[in-house]
Amino acid sequence: MTHEAAGVPPTRNDDDRQDDDRPAEPQPAPEAAASAEDAAPRPEARLAKAVRAAEQALIEFEIAVETFRVEVENFSRLHHQKLGPMYARLDELDAQIAEARAAKTGDPEDLRKAKEARDIVMPMPGVDELFHDWMDGDGLSPEASAMLTEQPVRPPKRVRPSEEARKLYRELARKAHPDLAQDEPERERRDEFITRVNAAYGRGDVELLKELAAEWAAGPAQPLAPLSESEELYARLEWLSRRKELLTVLAKELEEGAIGSMLRMAPDDPDQLLEDIGEQLLGEVSRREAELAELVQ
Repeated sequence: MTHEAAGVPPTRNDDDRQDDDRPAEPQPAPEAAASAEDAAPRPEARLAKAVRAAEQALIEFEIAVETFRVEVENFSRLHHQKLGPMYARLDELDAQIAEARAAKTGDPEDLRKAKEARDIVMPMPGVDELFHDWMDGDGLSPEASAMLTEQPVRPPKRVRPSEEARKLYRELARKAHPDLAQDEPERERRDEFITRVNAAYGRGDVELLKELAAEWAAGPAQPLAPLSESEELYARLEWLSRRKELLTVLAKELEEGAIGSMLRMAPDDPDQLLEDIGEQLLGEVSRREAELAELVQ
């Protein structure tokens, strides 16, 4: 019978004895282990963070699109106000030149061209032309509404609102944007407020923007909504994605339109672009007048 079988402990070497002398490694307390598990971020928390980031990104994108839309609208209006008479003068000169040439030659082709040129100057108005600048998607345009209410029309003084107006607008849009609303009444309140902000920004009205900033600061603070179920967060992300797609289409339409394309030629100083185009048109008017003078001598 061996010693082990008799219950005698087996002989240990020195290494075994040294191992027994080492202090035992501390084991984490149950409370500490539970705390470590609680500290790990839940999937819903990571999803909520992604939703907040997407919301802020969409707001910044909307601000950029609205800023460009205002510039396109102002540029179009100023283009018509400042350069419209020059375009009309050029059309009239083209008609007079064609008529003078046809009177000299009597050629049927010249007579046809003269009639076409005169028709451009005096076209038969259509429905769209009769109501041009009177109606928009929301009803009466600001100019038409002002005329009907005997209020002075306030055309923009320049294409791009001042830097102060741009700064105030961006701050208000970030704070009061409807996409930050968590219920329908709050969204309606923000929609109404942002509509007034957009109108003030479109006119470059710095003082009104300051008043609106004070009004928003005095209003009820927007509470942070609790982030709950992952399904709700996923639905929110899907809505934000659809909204961004719509804005992308709008931005593309603005950029590819005639006025947007012109603005992209001088993104840093669109007002100077109007002046440059005006000088070119004046040169064209002078050349047409000289040509007409030679024909009627």
